[in-house]
Amino acid sequence: MDVKPETARRRGRPPKQREDLVDTRELLLRAGLEVLTEKGFSATGIDEILGRVGVPKGSFYHYFASKEAFGLSLIERYGKFFARKLDRHLLNSDLPPLGRLHAFVDDAKAGMARLDYRRGCLIGNLGQEMGSLPESFRARLKETFEDWQARFSACLKEAQMAGEVAQAADTDQLAAFFWIGWEGAVLRAKLEQTDTPLEVFASFFFASLPQG
Repeated sequence: MDVKPETARRRGRPPKQREDLVDTRELLLRAGLEVLTEKGFSATGIDEILGRVGVPKGSFYHYFASKEAFGLSLIERYGKFFARKLDRHLLNSDLPPLGRLHAFVDDAKAGMARLDYRRGCLIGNLGQEMGSLPESFRARLKETFEDWQARFSACLKEAQMAGEVAQAADTDQLAAFFWIGWEGAVLRAKLEQTDTPLEVFASFFFASLPQG
């Protein structure tokens, strides 16, 4: 009788399970960002995050000492993610400085529309809730906004050098004005499920820039 040879076993490590392919901590952070850009921190329970990724509660507390610690990690993660997004636009030397700012606005509008206006800005969302959040969030949120403003201000300074913005303009104040207004526009866009608030604010901002 012919005997089929045994299928040769693959050497090395066995195929990894989903939990091994993607670090559990990373799964939790991704799920947290998805939920918290749609809902508030106070309205979101740990069980909802765990349910999205199929992770037991014990694993959550292995990576995060508390919901507060999880929230601080989310602020850090989102801040870095958005900073990279800003850099992709604001450091794009193929466009003039103000063109880079327009490109960021257009990309943000397209992103909100693509997600049916369900998600807003995590940092802005948490800022709205600050009265009911852990006090440790306050400084982190402020630092994140200041980082984004600094990147925006640097691009506006380049616009000054290119003659697109008046030399006398205070780029730090202009950048602060943009983020204060932009976060409100994002909130309205999510509420009204339209990019009109974003368009209205951006049009006013660019039209009001002191000309070089």
